Amino acid sequence: MTISLHAASVPVLKQMLNSVSALLTKTEEYATAKNIDPNAYLQARLYPDMFPLIRQVQIAGDFARGVSARLAGLDVPKVDDSLATTFADLRAMIAETVAFIDGIPADKINGQEAREIILRPGTAKERKFTGQDYLVHFGLPQFFFHVTTTYAILRHNGIEIGKRDFMGNP
Repeated sequence: MTISLHAASVPVLKQMLNSVSALLTKTEEYATAKNIDPNAYLQARLYPDMFPLIRQVQIAGDFARGVSARLAGLDVPKVDDSLATTFADLRAMIAETVAFIDGIPADKINGQEAREIILRPGTAKERKFTGQDYLVHFGLPQFFFHVTTTYAILRHNGIEIGKRDFMGNP
């Protein structure tokens, strides 16, 4: 039995993005109920040399759009991350990302396992992948790193969330 490239990417990205959106809602509600400045969470980090929560969410969105677009042979939509500075902004960015990836027809992604994907072309950091290798060995691991770090920052900072919150609804 095989799984299509679309089935291995878009539904997974959507599930986890929706999970992050729900985590952000829960965090905002908690901050409001406890009279905590929302920026305390948005700027929270696991370690000083890591990005804060707000950037982790932005990067997760970047990877979701990038993975889907590159697999489909589309231009990656540009998003001005500097505009996403609140929980509401981050949820709106996630909703736009979900709408974008949801709008890519499965047949644009399926069958693209051998598509050449080049990241940072013409630079010293250039990396070449096939579509399948890009998804499995780069795109999804990067995406999950930032989603997991988002969860970990919130959990570490006292938000009452668990595995079910992380997994979301398929």
